Amino acid sequence: MSTQPQYETDVIATSSGALRITFLGHGSLLFTFQGKEIYIDPFSRVADYTRLPAADAILITHEHPDHLDLAAIAAIRTPATQIVLTETCAAQLPGGIILRNGDTHTLAGLHLEAVPAYNILHKRDNGQPFHPQGRGNGYILTFGDQRIYIAGDTENIPEMHQLHDITVAFLPVNLPYTMTPAMAAEAAKTFRPRVLYPYHYGNTNIAELVTLLSAEQDIEVRIRKLA
Repeated sequence: MSTQPQYETDVIATSSGALRITFLGHGSLLFTFQGKEIYIDPFSRVADYTRLPAADAILITHEHPDHLDLAAIAAIRTPATQIVLTETCAAQLPGGIILRNGDTHTLAGLHLEAVPAYNILHKRDNGQPFHPQGRGNGYILTFGDQRIYIAGDTENIPEMHQLHDITVAFLPVNLPYTMTPAMAAEAAKTFRPRVLYPYHYGNTNIAELVTLLSAEQDIEVRIRKLA
């Protein structure tokens, strides 16, 4: 009989209680807060979602199959589950709440902001960005007095300069589709999260990012199993 892997977890203190972050893998996260289970981009390759808690809410950043996995979503979705997604995702997954870049929403009692996530430099052979502007979302969730930024698939775009008061940031470092370690370091220096988790990092040398930010005493880089 197979057993569910023991996932790494961290706890972030907030003014409204503890936020428990479970690192499922790749771009997939689980936030547990005030008895509610909030999933980010559930992906069947990294977890057996039939053995994980039912979802109170699910956030989908964009339509690529390692982020919009219909089987994983079906395993944790209930009639009461709130799903937030992009307009492109809604074509495959009806019944969700569509947010566009700049929109806000109250999700499971939490303030949610959808922010831009896109490529500028990294492109396909046909010259099109891996993630075109205006198509995908990053999200900022506010838990008590702590703001958590899940960047989605993006580079260090100009809009990151407008981010503020970010306690925890998840930045993708998955070449060639998102950021290089240098890009992620530059992004972190613009809005200065207190804790930075590189995620969705594939075979990237994450040690390079740690080195690049070693002099930034107010940014703690935490490495978890999120390849």
